[in-house]
Amino acid sequence: MTYSDRIRLDTQGFSDIVDVTREVNRIIADSGLKSGIVTVSAVGSTASVTTIEFEPALVEDFREKLQQLFPSTERSRHSETWGDDNGFSHMRASFMGPAVTLPVSGGEPVLGTWQQIVFIDHDNRPRSREIFVQLVGEP
Repeated sequence: MTYSDRIRLDTQGFSDIVDVTREVNRIIADSGLKSGIVTVSAVGSTASVTTIEFEPALVEDFREKLQQLFPSTERSRHSETWGDDNGFSHMRASFMGPAVTLPVSGGEPVLGTWQQIVFIDHDNRPRSREIFVQLVGEP
């Protein structure tokens, strides 16, 4: 059986990190699936989905490291070509990847005690965003 749904959220950009674990759990519960896999995927080329311990200090460390790796102030050909100054956001998103796939057992994603599913908006402005969630499994 396959089940799909979407999460919509508003973000601030500049690697804004949002915990979406609760929404993913709701979608899994709505699906009725007890065993299988869930894929949580960012829709768009300037966002990512991953897992992290979602606590304020680590979130700031993570954002700081992304800024060091792909500075928002660094020149990019993309920004020069399109004039949107978000070349860094495409690089961050491509580096991290758009999605995470997790096992589902007992109707819940298999996550560690301190592990949450997060959406990261790397763009250079606030946005309305969409996450596509798809499950494959058995009731």
